[in-house]
Amino acid sequence: MSQNNNEVLITCEAVSKKFCKDFKRSLWYGIKDVGLTFSSRGQHQDILRKDEFWAVKDINFELRRGECLGLIGHNGAGKSTLLKILNGLITPDQGKVTMKGRVGALIELGAGFNPVLTGRENIYNNGAVLGFSKKEIDAKLEAIIEFSEIGEFIDAPVQNYSSGMKVRLGFAVAAQMEPDIMIVDEVLAVGDLGFVIKCLNRMGELIPNCAVIFVSHSMPMVARICNRVLLMDKGQEKLLTNDLAEGIQQYVNMFESPERINQGTGDVELEKIEIYDPNLKIYVNTDNVTLETYDDLKLNITLKISSRISSFHLFITAFDGRLREVISTNSEITRKPFTNNSNATRTYNVVIPRLVLASDKFSITIGASDPISKQFYCRVTNSMFFNVKAVGATWATSVVPGEWTELVSK
Repeated sequence: MSQNNNEVLITCEAVSKKFCKDFKRSLWYGIKDVGLTFSSRGQHQDILRKDEFWAVKDINFELRRGECLGLIGHNGAGKSTLLKILNGLITPDQGKVTMKGRVGALIELGAGFNPVLTGRENIYNNGAVLGFSKKEIDAKLEAIIEFSEIGEFIDAPVQNYSSGMKVRLGFAVAAQMEPDIMIVDEVLAVGDLGFVIKCLNRMGELIPNCAVIFVSHSMPMVARICNRVLLMDKGQEKLLTNDLAEGIQQYVNMFESPERINQGTGDVELEKIEIYDPNLKIYVNTDNVTLETYDDLKLNITLKISSRISSFHLFITAFDGRLREVISTNSEITRKPFTNNSNATRTYNVVIPRLVLASDKFSITIGASDPISKQFYCRVTNSMFFNVKAVGATWATSVVPGEWTELVSK
């Protein structure tokens, strides 16, 4: 059967869902709502009653075959509720969801599995729910078992599986059945790295022929496989965009900067750190400076140094919003140790030329260490933050100019 690669497979129209914080009151509301559905009075569904709140409010989007939507947001943003609505596990209070074709969903650990049945028996159960005949499942069985890497445990009851084994089997069934729509929640986070990479590669193979909704707190995973992003906050749509870099950056910006963490012997103390603001053309002590790709990162570091130490090295590391170390420099690389012979407060300058960083918010860790033992005299995590605005839209770690040349054909 030919497929329309521009076909809309998921339509979400003004979808909303509310819940009640109080269990007893929610039961009473449920009884009243059932009664109202059979009366002519109807119901003012847009009005929240006592202890009610919108878990999902007015979500709208379309997803076509060949598209992968990254659904992102902090815990409690409404992502899981929206997925359950899309998968038909709960009904919306308002709005409409249209799903076309077979749906393979992996939204909860072990969801859809009968714990007392074996892995093999559950494959047939899940395949039947997706609408496949026994003959069709037979044709896929060995591929599912091989992909899941469960081996001899395929004939053991699922209740004896580890969380990782359940994820492997669940993903194998959902992916090998080649659904029209695939919904994957954060459950991949419990898998080992090798299997996660295997799953991402398989999703890359499936995306051209299906519509995928992928929920993750891992922005590298979202950037790797998604071509659209829906950022949710407090149950509402904060941003729906094809610009992955913008969507992910807004997600990162939603989190507050963590507090400073001081470690070390205390023989060196950080008194002050300043960053050069290229717009103001002065050094400032603030977390709001924005640099552009290829700007220099210039820092003044004021330290209080104890007479107990005679020499030390200074080091700086910078971490991006995904807590990856993207810059590392140490005075040991370019010079002999700094010397000291008294209690003193001194200021040091460091210049890291031509940053190739992409758009993100970065934290700086600064410290001093013993030249021989490498023991920390001072290590201050999150000592300062700065922003980078990239030359182009990207969520890569770095942006390099490259050398671009058009080759003339003979």
